Amino acid sequence: MSRAETGPLAGPGNRPSLLRVAPEPVEPSYTDQGFSSYAWVARPEPCVLELVSKLAREPWTDRPTCVHPVLGSIARAVHDHSSTAGRRELLPMAPAFLDTARTGFELSARLVALCGSTALSGTADLTKDERGRLTRGYQTALYLLAERPDQRAGGVARWWLPVLGRVRLGESFYRTFVATEHAAEAVAVAARTTDDDRDVRLRRLLKQCLALA
Repeated sequence: MSRAETGPLAGPGNRPSLLRVAPEPVEPSYTDQGFSSYAWVARPEPCVLELVSKLAREPWTDRPTCVHPVLGSIARAVHDHSSTAGRRELLPMAPAFLDTARTGFELSARLVALCGSTALSGTADLTKDERGRLTRGYQTALYLLAERPDQRAGGVARWWLPVLGRVRLGESFYRTFVATEHAAEAVAVAARTTDDDRDVRLRRLLKQCLALA
């Protein structure tokens, strides 16, 4: 017998309401006009990537393998910094994430450059450390895109890029670990604002990122 069955909430006349199991979600319904219903989700505020995982017939997760890691990092950050209404507005964008996963520096670097430039040119007050990290990430992205051939990679990337490149691990390390962090921090900074259009600006940024994919 499990702990839940023998604990203080169990027994005659004492129904363990706190221990009820949430119902299993059913498959989403999608039509040409959009999502006909989202009541099948057990969570109150599902991430758009969780919907993507169901559309791709993957296990329920906010890290579906069919989505580019950097794009996924951006989507999760946009979700986290959006209001409840703003998160709902992201859901119809789910199909655009399908089959965006691919290797290569270009997409990772372009996404970091876009998010980095948005954060650096915004109105949010940046700490010295934030500005430094964002600038170094942006410089590294431009270096990888060869848009600034006279410029070296920013920060420690100037050391690990050539080292990991010799064993053909530089691209995967950047795509999976480095670029995801650079992009997520840039979104978090871009989300800091005193006005009321944060959801609109974050959604616009995510659409711009999807257009690159």
